[in-house]
Amino acid sequence: MNIKFAALAAAFVASSFVSTPVLADDQLALSICSYVAADNKNSLRKTLSDNRLRLRNVYEGIVCDGLPLVRHAIKNNAVDAAGFIISQLPGSQVAAAGDVEWAQSNGFAASPIIGAIKERSAS
Repeated sequence: MNIKFAALAAAFVASSFVSTPVLADDQLALSICSYVAADNKNSLRKTLSDNRLRLRNVYEGIVCDGLPLVRHAIKNNAVDAAGFIISQLPGSQVAAAGDVEWAQSNGFAASPIIGAIKERSAS
């Protein structure tokens, strides 16, 4: 009986430690989304640097208002932030994302970000 209680207590304690970083990651993602929406490339770069993150490693896990970062940038006309994001991702990932098609079908075909996506996709 004591062994079961100890195992249950250990599992509870371990799970409580796991939840803390998730909250920090949520706040970090919110900060990144707000910097992109504000087209604040310098704050975006600093946040990633301060947290020792490479954008290519966390890009897939960050969703802003239901959109990936590049689409969030297109929606908010964040040209500088989008340029930085696109430059940090592999060209193959940029090409495969379908952001150009999304932009064209959602009324953002005139966005200057489309040119940066096409240029990076070609490299």
